[in-house]
Amino acid sequence: MPRRILQGEVVANTNDKTVTVLVERRVRNPLYKKVVRRSKKFMAHDEQNRVSLGDVVRIRECRPYSKRKCWEVLNEESGS
Repeated sequence: MPRRILQGEVVANTNDKTVTVLVERRVRNPLYKKVVRRSKKFMAHDEQNRVSLGDVVRIRECRPYSKRKCWEVLNEESGS
């Protein structure tokens, strides 16, 4: 089974080797047909502590590193 890959913005990097990534998706309301934004935060593993606050990163599903951390940072793209 392929691993999921998501893209989001780093909103916290205070912990060692861990970043919090906010992933937003757009969903259409089935009744009113309006597009709304849904967001969720994921804890991701960053071995070298390379990413900083505000960076746009891609994360990949991986083995569990801890209770809430089962994603890893793939690469850093040009942030804002």
